[in-house]
Amino acid sequence: MPDKPNPDAAEEASAPEPEVALLTLADGLPPVIDTDEELRAYTTELAKGSGPVAIDAERASGYRYSNRAYLIQVRREGAGTALIDPIPLSTLAPLQEAIGESEWILHAATQDLPCLAEVGLTPAVLFDTELAGRLLNYPRVGLATLVETLLGARMKKEHSAVDWSTRPLPEPWLEYAALDVEVLVDLRNVLADQLVEAGKDDWARQEFDNLRSFEPTVRVEAWRRTSGLHKVRGRRALGAVRALWEARDELARERDVTPGRLIPDSAIVAAATAMPTNRGAMMSTPGFHGRGASRFAPVWLAAIKAAAEMPEADLPSRTPRGDGPPAPRAWAEKNPVAARRLELARAAVAALAEEHQLPAENLLTPDHLRRVMWEPPATREPVELLERLIDQLGALGSRSWQIGLTAPALARAVIDAEDEKKAKKAKAARASEKIEKAEKAEKAD
Repeated sequence: MPDKPNPDAAEEASAPEPEVALLTLADGLPPVIDTDEELRAYTTELAKGSGPVAIDAERASGYRYSNRAYLIQVRREGAGTALIDPIPLSTLAPLQEAIGESEWILHAATQDLPCLAEVGLTPAVLFDTELAGRLLNYPRVGLATLVETLLGARMKKEHSAVDWSTRPLPEPWLEYAALDVEVLVDLRNVLADQLVEAGKDDWARQEFDNLRSFEPTVRVEAWRRTSGLHKVRGRRALGAVRALWEARDELARERDVTPGRLIPDSAIVAAATAMPTNRGAMMSTPGFHGRGASRFAPVWLAAIKAAAEMPEADLPSRTPRGDGPPAPRAWAEKNPVAARRLELARAAVAALAEEHQLPAENLLTPDHLRRVMWEPPATREPVELLERLIDQLGALGSRSWQIGLTAPALARAVIDAEDEKKAKKAKAARASEKIEKAEKAEKAD
């Protein structure tokens, strides 16, 4: 006989989950600091404060060419929150001095460290809440998600992509910016406890120490990242893409606007394909609309003309230059044993990542993995191979915790791929020998 329905249970199951409380400023919105005197007054209080210092920076990505900080937020126990406009200030040295050797707390440090270093702010000790979340294997590590998951509060994020070079900054934007640092100390403490509990605190310390020297990668032949480049055919058209991209980049840098606001990538690709020779033809090319296209039409035409007249030897190749290994998809054709090494190594790293509950890319940088599998040490003596792999990974910048976990698996991948090659060769030799014997027997008959 079936159980009777429980009305209370049904009501409980259908009841909506309680809404997470919206985070609000604990101390109200502080005024923006935009004079040297105001900065010195705040840094005096900051130096008297206690504990780590939460820091964030707002840039004008998507609006400006530069990566400069247009607002810097700071919070510390005993000193409260400061919203600092670095643009009119003569120096931020008092802020660096007041923080001293204290720990910085940042979320997604690689986004903010370059622009903070640009104004003279560098950490002696660092804690990155996003990276801590990755090491703890949280599936989503955005600040708002971690705050809701771990602190039980909801953050508004509608101002994350605004133009922070705007002056004066609207009050809702400033509230958003202040909240970003107000949660960081509590979030850091929860994550730090979880790292200790998971036995990953030393891993995190190594990662945070490594981040302090972070510098953005300088891209070689950055024009090759033009969206839609795969549609372009022929070296002459590639040369036009490069010429237009470089002309746009120079203008954008001079005017401090994001390049796409002058002309979009789609316009560059269309013009490189059509190769217009006059203003009318160019302005009728898809993507050439708006003030940037019209105002700088002579620049775009000059770039196309230069590409059209460029000697064949100076035109770019389809394949980009690089100091690293080829794309993995080409390994099977260029070096089948290396392709097998990579396959085995990737599987081993994935298994280790699952075992230790963290993303594979945090266990070992994919570029480091590709490099050592493309050109591993020459020796195949197990102990010597392992030692040289450890040195190779260290030279690339892998941290000791990563090397300790992955180097033995990589050594096994190298040896196993080699053994498989030898086994296939021996099998082929035996088959050939068998065929040869059969042929001889047939002739003897």
